[in-house]
Amino acid sequence: MLKISPITARRVAQFKNNKRGFYAFWIFLVVLLLVSAAEFVANDKPLFILHNGKPYAPVIFNYPETEFGGDFDTEADYRDTYVQDLIKQDGFMIWPPIRYSYDTINYNLTVPTPAPPSADNWLGTDDQGRDVMARVIYGLRLSVFFGLILTLASTVIGVFVGALQGYYAGKTDLVMQRVIEIWSSLPSLYILIIFSAIFAPGFWTLLWILLLFSWMGLVDVVRAEFLKTRNLDYVRAAKALGVSHPVIMWRHVLPNAVVATMTMMPFVLTGAITALTSLDFLGLGMPPGSASLGEMLAQGKNNLQAPWLGMTAFVALAGLLVLLTFIGEAVRDAFDPRKTLSAR
Repeated sequence: MLKISPITARRVAQFKNNKRGFYAFWIFLVVLLLVSAAEFVANDKPLFILHNGKPYAPVIFNYPETEFGGDFDTEADYRDTYVQDLIKQDGFMIWPPIRYSYDTINYNLTVPTPAPPSADNWLGTDDQGRDVMARVIYGLRLSVFFGLILTLASTVIGVFVGALQGYYAGKTDLVMQRVIEIWSSLPSLYILIIFSAIFAPGFWTLLWILLLFSWMGLVDVVRAEFLKTRNLDYVRAAKALGVSHPVIMWRHVLPNAVVATMTMMPFVLTGAITALTSLDFLGLGMPPGSASLGEMLAQGKNNLQAPWLGMTAFVALAGLLVLLTFIGEAVRDAFDPRKTLSAR
């Protein structure tokens, strides 16, 4: 049985004691699991096909139309009634709950686009006939994973720079602090817009551009912890014993800075998601056609006669940010030594 230290047990108990953050954490995990399996929830391909006694998994593998008795060697269009009839002649298909992917256009609409919610399109369609529910699921996945990767990268850089400043102090701290002050005083939004306009839009391009500024939020808290800890007796004793500086920083000083870092990470995550959404809303983010919450907000702004577009995007984005904020508050309480267990 895995044993945990009393400090860790207290932090877990304190985290659970924050009911709002604790329930938000589990809701976020469910949402994360759902959007991670987006292809199995919303797709224009069947999950499973049994044809002529042979199993197929179109959601994972591509099959030509000729595999099912069709005429073309290109990938089968499973929404085509001709292909569906071929498969149903000697087999069956199992579809995902939503029979649309984020870029699937519904050509069978009986009303002009954007179409209102219906039994076929649960949250309606946008002005291009794409299913809004599917785009929400894929857009949430894009935002969450983009935010998580950016937060981890920003944390690594911020902790590294703050550790160097706080541990070595003196001229190292002075020079690096002046550089950070100059860099942070630059108009980051304008620079992001300029870079987004120069470079071809894409997931990793935006990640590197936003990483230029997102790491600075963690430097100050890590620097303060290292400055406070570097002159404590156990650190001075380690130096006297000849322990190398990297080892002292990693084993003896960094654990104190982890507390402050962990409390900041959920809020860095919300900032990363908001930044991506803002760039997408301005048309400077992901490539056109990508599933994006910012693009959905722009759709709502451009189609005020279709209120379900703006309302859906707002609820999805606001709900995600509220969950992360509540989780951040619970994490802050868990790592705060001044907090005592009490009913909330």
